[in-house]
Amino acid sequence: MMTRARSAPEGGRPNRRLRARRPACLTHRRAPARGFTFIELMIVILLIGILVAIALPYYSDYRNRVRTAQATSDIIGNEAIVEAYFAANKTLPNSWADLPQARTIDPWGRPYVYYNIDANGKGGARKDRALNPLNTDYDMYSAGPDGQSQSQITQKDSLDDVLRASNGGYVGLASGF
Repeated sequence: MMTRARSAPEGGRPNRRLRARRPACLTHRRAPARGFTFIELMIVILLIGILVAIALPYYSDYRNRVRTAQATSDIIGNEAIVEAYFAANKTLPNSWADLPQARTIDPWGRPYVYYNIDANGKGGARKDRALNPLNTDYDMYSAGPDGQSQSQITQKDSLDDVLRASNGGYVGLASGF
């Protein structure tokens, strides 16, 4: 069955009755939605928060390890400066004031501790588990990230200290000595 094309009346406007009717579902199409819903944004923010909460402790631990390595390097460098001072003067320096080229501030922003055992006695020297002095000549250490220290290195406050022991045979964390 063939249908004939219907033409518009002479006025140029198509007759309403002649216009083909379309189903309602096709005449009211919506444009695709643009952007994100509030729920989608909240899920993304939640995921980012979880990732940051997981990564932050790892980053903090990494920074602490880097600072510990820097303190170890500083102590080794300062040890060389003390040895050069001893070679030139045949005596150990009494304080950091005698060593202007030494690094006196640790990576945590606190001063390194220098204690001349020969001049000041063993009473103020750092000690091991059996209360024996760690060094016979001088002590040099950083109080570590917490800034707290005890004379005996096995105490809880001293485990994170970076120190020189065995007359320079060991430089590192007190917990590793």
